[in-house]
Amino acid sequence: MQRLPHRTSLRAGVVAAVALAGGLITTAPAGAAPTTAGLSAATSVTVQAESAAARPANGRILYHRLGGGVNQLKIKNGTSRDGVVALVRGSTKAISIYVRAKSTATIRDVRDGTYRIYFTTGSRFSVSKGRFARNPVYQRFNDRLRFRSPGRQYTIYTLTLHPVRGGKARTTGVNPKDFPA
Repeated sequence: MQRLPHRTSLRAGVVAAVALAGGLITTAPAGAAPTTAGLSAATSVTVQAESAAARPANGRILYHRLGGGVNQLKIKNGTSRDGVVALVRGSTKAISIYVRAKSTATIRDVRDGTYRIYFTTGSRFSVSKGRFARNPVYQRFNDRLRFRSPGRQYTIYTLTLHPVRGGKARTTGVNPKDFPA
């Protein structure tokens, strides 16, 4: 008879530890063990893998309509938040790419033309909505980028989503409704 209360307590401790690891609750419920000592390593890894599975891979092209060129855009995200960069030519969204925090990604097939560059940073990105669910910030670079590929030459730009000493690029906040999702 002593084993039944022990199993119930252990089960409540495991449920609390999984909920704590998944961010569902911030403290253990009454009567549950607040530690993960009873949680197996496999269960802990499973919870973390489920959270990471929804996060797009670094460099994943989210939208690609006007590709096919030879120009390149390299994006360095030195922030602690993931980002999405969208290139817009005229009023048409051309390409968007996911750039994870502290990572670099490159779009290698930008067509010739002049583009306005929008970007958003945040956490918990929804691929279906094209938006971050938590703490999103929407901006655009004030200057447009002109890509050209005359003859055997082509353009390569490097953008940073974080402030750079001596950097000259200025940004402006954008209404979330105006962001090309």
